[in-house]
Amino acid sequence: MFTADFIQELDKITVKYDQKKAALLPVLHHVQEKDGLITPEAEKDVAKYLELPVSHVHQVVCFYHLFRQKKQGKVHFAVCETTACALRGAEDIIGYIRQRLNIKPGETTPDGKFSLEVVECLGACETAPMMQCNKEYKGFLDKKKIDELIEKNK
Repeated sequence: MFTADFIQELDKITVKYDQKKAALLPVLHHVQEKDGLITPEAEKDVAKYLELPVSHVHQVVCFYHLFRQKKQGKVHFAVCETTACALRGAEDIIGYIRQRLNIKPGETTPDGKFSLEVVECLGACETAPMMQCNKEYKGFLDKKKIDELIEKNK
């Protein structure tokens, strides 16, 4: 259940929209920033707050890869593996990250620092192979760039 203080924070978001329900994406982002993920309980709270069916909120959470339904690492590597990235070496990049961090896609390192996810198109085919590292796009990936990202975030 959202606290009164948190509802006030959400009100600052929804006031910007003609219809409260139009703020679904920004509200979900705010919930995730607070909790690190979107739980089934949070989906219910968002649905109640925005006066939407829970199924609608759940479908949105499942559709967008930026919404997390489980905890992830402090640094989250979301590597694209669709056509352009695949043709330019995404599989090798994913394999290298797996080897360096000793995790598979969908896993987080035991210390909670890094997680790896394989995603569909991130819309930056011109920089393939590419990934999203937290909120930043990183393109033209190679082993050196992966090493730099890992070392920078240890």
